[in-house]
Amino acid sequence: MSYLLDSNIVSYILKKNATVDKRFREVRRLRQDVFISCITYYEVKRGLLAINASRQLAEFQKFCQIYQVLLIDDLEIIERACEIHLDL
Repeated sequence: MSYLLDSNIVSYILKKNATVDKRFREVRRLRQDVFISCITYYEVKRGLLAINASRQLAEFQKFCQIYQVLLIDDLEIIERACEIHLDL
């Protein structure tokens, strides 16, 4: 299974939220694929820059070196995301 993390989950990971941290450790232990989208990257980095959170920015940069940031280069990605959202 693969995971595409949303902004709120990445924020919880950076804040070391106990519940999310426990689940994330389990995902890593199982060596499952973890990604973030370029939209999540933008939202998290924009928020950290806005509050001048230098420690969290450094942690976020390390996080992005470990987990691939997916770039949107095809409208089909957005179309599929709309279909998935509808199913949820």
